[in-house]
Order: sequence, then structure tokens, then C-alpha cells
Amino acid sequence: MGKLRAAQYACSLLGHALQRHGASPELQKQIRQLEGHLSLGRKLLRLGNSADALESAKRAVHLSDVVLRFCITVSHLNRALYFACDNVLWAGKSGLAPRVDQEKWAQRSFRYYLFSLIMNLSRDAYEIRLLMEQESSACSRRLKGSGGGVPGGSETGGLGGPGTPGGGLPQLALKLRLQVLLLARVLRGHPPLLLDVVRNACDLFIPLDKLGLWHCGPGIVGLCGLVSSILSILTLIYPWLRLKP
Repeated sequence: MGKLRAAQYACSLLGHALQRHGASPELQKQIRQLEGHLSLGRKLLRLGNSADALESAKRAVHLSDVVLRFCITVSHLNRALYFACDNVLWAGKSGLAPRVDQEKWAQRSFRYYLFSLIMNLSRDAYEIRLLMEQESSACSRRLKGSGGGVPGGSETGGLGGPGTPGGGLPQLALKLRLQVLLLARVLRGHPPLLLDVVRNACDLFIPLDKLGLWHCGPGIVGLCGLVSSILSILTLIYPWLRLKP
């Protein structure tokens, strides 16, 4: 499935590149047809995915963390609805239900897909915040244990306090820099979380473009879809890279 998705978005990216470089209309048509066949094949292989998503939602309901329980359950429910709409689209494109309004159902499917990705990114943001708080507390304990000062505390008086002219901005810049460094450290220490953030962020451009909320163009959509597909394949090859639960 991941390979088919990667091939589909690779065709989208290739088609955009061929169009920009003035390739022959016949070649562009062949690439678009191949992309369409790959998309239809993916829809056929996803016929049972709604049931799988509902089962995943039922399992997520029992998570102890209320935020994770909400984000993951709602994400799976939206994925189930997305796959259901996708099944209707497949029936329409394959000729089983020729009267299906494909544009309407496509808009519905991408809307559910967008909601699912928003929930995934919310879950990622929540996990990042928890890990940053844990890392910050651990750093503070280490600094206190070694007798050092806390970064950004009273020991950095040379930057000036809030009442010192020009002191507030440097302190704010220092705090922001420390937060960015802390974020980088957390993501570097948790590859599955980093991979999930990048994959969801890449996928987000697809429904945004299809729903007309942010016109990215076929080149950006193809590139983001290809990157996301490669990352998904990596989680299949190396299961430890998959974010749990």
C-alpha cells in the first residue's frame, strides 16, 4: 500500500515537472493516466480499512491519558469516515455506482482526512509538550545537583531585568532560543515522534489543497505526498519507528 502511494505521488510530481519543462502532451497524458490507475488501485485495497479504523478507535477509548484518548479516538473515527467516503468514490470510478457525485464525495473524504490529521498533529504537540516538561525538569535537577544556575534565571542578570531598558527583549530571545534547543533535543531523542510530526505535516498539504483552503499546486502536493509515503514505508521496515500507542 505504501509503495503504491509513493508511486502515485511520484507520478504527480513527475507530471508537474514535465508540464513545467514543456514535455509532449501525449507523455503528460500517460503520466496522468498512470496516476489515476494507481489511485484507483489504492482505493480498491482500502475497502476494508473503515472497519480497521473503527477497531483502532475502540482500543483507543481505553487509554488512561484523557488527551491522548480524545485525540487518537477522534482521529481514528475520522479516518473511518474518510475510508467510507473513499469506498463510495471507488464504486463511482469503477462503474459500480455511476450516479455517484464524485466531486461531492471527494470533498467529504478530504474533509474527514483533514480532521484526522489535525487530531494527529494535536496529539504530537501534546506529547512534545510532555517530553519538553520532563526534559526541562531533568535539566533543572541536574543543574541544582551540580550547583549550577538555572538558564534564564537570576544568574543571567547581565541581560537586564524587566525594568532595565532593553533588558526584556534579550531575555525573551534567550528563553525562545532555549525552548527551540529543548524542542530539538526532545525530537532528536524520540525518532518515532519526529517521524510522525513530519509525516502528518506533509500530509496536511494534501487536503488543504484539495479543499481549496490553501492552494499549494500539484508540485508541492506531489512532493509532500512522496515524502510522507517514504516515511510510512520506513515505519513498516523498522516497526520501532512507529509512534505508540
